[in-house]
Amino acid sequence: MNTLAVDGGTRPDAPAPGTVMMGPLGEVVLKAEAITKVYPGTTALKEVSFNVYKGKVNVLVGENGAGKSTLMKIIAGVEHPTSGRILLDGKAVVLSDTLAAAANGIGIVFQELNLFPNLNVAENIHVARELTRHHVAIRHREQEQAARVLMQRLEQDIDPRALVGDLRIGQQQIVEIAKSLSRNARVLIMDEPTSALSATEVEVLFRIIAELKAKDVSIVYISHRLEELTRIGDMITVLRDGRLVGERRIADIDIPWIINSMVGARGKSFAAPAAHAPGPVVFQAEDITRAREGGGFLVDHVNLQVRAGEIVGIYGLMGAGRSEFFDCLMGRLAGCQGVVRINGKPAAIARIDERIRAGLALVPEDRQRDGLVPILSVTRNMTLASLWKYLKYGVHICRDREIQAVRDRVNQLRIKVANIDNEVNSLSGGNQQKVVIGRALLTDPKVLLLDEPTRGIDIGAKGEVFQTMRNLADAGLAVIFATSDLDEIMAMSDRMIVMSLGRITGEFARGSVTREVLVSASAIGHGTSGKQPVTRGGGTAKENGGW
Repeated sequence: MNTLAVDGGTRPDAPAPGTVMMGPLGEVVLKAEAITKVYPGTTALKEVSFNVYKGKVNVLVGENGAGKSTLMKIIAGVEHPTSGRILLDGKAVVLSDTLAAAANGIGIVFQELNLFPNLNVAENIHVARELTRHHVAIRHREQEQAARVLMQRLEQDIDPRALVGDLRIGQQQIVEIAKSLSRNARVLIMDEPTSALSATEVEVLFRIIAELKAKDVSIVYISHRLEELTRIGDMITVLRDGRLVGERRIADIDIPWIINSMVGARGKSFAAPAAHAPGPVVFQAEDITRAREGGGFLVDHVNLQVRAGEIVGIYGLMGAGRSEFFDCLMGRLAGCQGVVRINGKPAAIARIDERIRAGLALVPEDRQRDGLVPILSVTRNMTLASLWKYLKYGVHICRDREIQAVRDRVNQLRIKVANIDNEVNSLSGGNQQKVVIGRALLTDPKVLLLDEPTRGIDIGAKGEVFQTMRNLADAGLAVIFATSDLDEIMAMSDRMIVMSLGRITGEFARGSVTREVLVSASAIGHGTSGKQPVTRGGGTAKENGGW
């Protein structure tokens, strides 16, 4: 009979073939036993054993690079272990590919979305499992109806015929979840499923998870949002540097135990700002507007000023217009109107290169689609936006200077990489995110825009990223970051901006607002008509550094 795995990775003796494996939470439906995975130059997993309990939420945590995603890919048939085995219902199984895993009732919601942007929602949900007539003609209407039912279950108003490439990242995440739900898996792996979801959508997902548990579906849940884990989890397993640290019942532990197990002495730090007077206005956005097809605005006449040394947080629900506002500022969206000034000088609305050279840099929300070139090395990805700085005689790139600059940022951001000439795609999701941040910093920006900068980043790395933001602000950089995390925006921001339906609906000084007020301001306009006034707190707009 299985026993609870102890700290340090000691595992119980393997059961006899066909034995029903039991543990402290009941039946173990799936067990990854003594899994080792070796890649050229690195060992991702070393004799890791992981239990999945029937009808429970099995939480898996660890820093970026700890081996979580690698272990899940092995269970889902994407990767093959160097050694070790997978037991399903007490019997050893070979998961040669994703089809074999699916045939055994194992599904996965990947951290990096696995969708076809040129296909519509219904087609993505049914890809490789199309509903056909005589195995020839696809029954599109039935697929669309099935997709519509899934969207209703997830309480989302997403058209099944909409192209996935036209959806926002949060909506794409919903489609990925719907695709997995449609497969009726008995073991469902969710790798950072809430990373792009609003608070309302997270609540819907949690209700779906409770539904699945009631039907004896086993959930493997990976997230860096620790409050989520203690709320919905039943059992937690911790990995560190590819090794098993411990397995515990959620009821027996707390968040400090999780943090200490993951990162040791390093904990969650939001680098709270010391009292300081902001400098002069370094960034101005004047009447930024982007019309929506069919009427209305994606970005609705937004005005914003930010001072040197100030961190401004932008909060809002999905569809609030935060990402579109950033895209307008960088010249990434066609049809934007308005004026952007950096140190008083206007930057052309449609010239991305001019914005970068003027001192504006963006860390996009979707690193895979907008932030990285997967086949290029870490070095090449980090210097893509700043190659002009390493030119020799205006023609050749000075390799030594380029390498030193990359190494300095890799050390500053604690990026885990064996060699900076390795493909960036070989890194974990969180370390890829740090590469994108490093690339923005290598341009020596005066204004740094970060769109959901902690998406897919572990608890230790969050503190490091926020400390970097604070250090840059202290050095005189203007920092604007968008987040859906209330704790982050309230802890990090000198000033908070709330957006809803493309316009600013609230502006608050640090310490002048509650979570409830922020959420209320983010809901203005939803289900109402007409322009709503901007809510301000903690002084006048001028005192707050506003427009």
